[in-house]
Amino acid sequence: MLALFDRDMREGARPDGPGARIERVDGVVRQVGSEKGWSGVVWSDLDEAGADAAVAEQIRYFAGLGRDFEWKLYGHDLPVDLGQRLRAAGFTAAPEETLMVAEVAGLTLDVEPPEGVRILPVTDRAGVDMVADVHEKAFGTDSSRMRHQLLAHLTADPDTVVAVVALAGDEPVSAARMELVPGTRFAGLWGGGTVEEWRGRGVYRALVAHRARVAADRGYRYVQVDALARSRPILARLGFEPLTTTTPYEYTVGHLAAA
Repeated sequence: MLALFDRDMREGARPDGPGARIERVDGVVRQVGSEKGWSGVVWSDLDEAGADAAVAEQIRYFAGLGRDFEWKLYGHDLPVDLGQRLRAAGFTAAPEETLMVAEVAGLTLDVEPPEGVRILPVTDRAGVDMVADVHEKAFGTDSSRMRHQLLAHLTADPDTVVAVVALAGDEPVSAARMELVPGTRFAGLWGGGTVEEWRGRGVYRALVAHRARVAADRGYRYVQVDALARSRPILARLGFEPLTTTTPYEYTVGHLAAA
């Protein structure tokens, strides 16, 4: 399963939205996003002898574009000390996540939201604003980039993204999206967040099941999540299995100028 995921979603990566492109060079697969999009390394095939040079080359490349970027490191990537090498080169590690995957046919999908909560498909700017507002409340982070990317994605290629928001009455309390990459077997579940006062009531679980049903209807065999610690037990109860860890290593191009 892990080899299949690497082949479909990393080595064979496709752009994740409008204005993005995938480049393959010297054992590295990277995405160059739009000005407000995500840029980073999604896959690498490196050894101890060439790893430091490859890392330095990616820094030079993205600095030349003026882009902050991320090196998405998985627990089975080589060399085994690649994380240490990234930190030594100026990257900062974000919290570790767990790659969890499930075959749609084996999931528990007969999950409904709690009483008084309804799930609304997001198709326009007003819906995107609700998703972004929930994201900021749930995670305490700025959502301007996500807001721009999601609206651009829904506008330019709506068949490859599904976004939903859970409403308690008229109040947005949870939101999430799913990315559907044509030609792959995996649908990616992203951005699932619930405001604090609504956690533990089954809203997040209902959004996972809702998106998985859509993935099944569209012919995807697997769904995958990069899960934080608080999401792992919920996903495990639905039928997801952990495959490996993944850690975002983030680089701000200002580090190069400061050096």
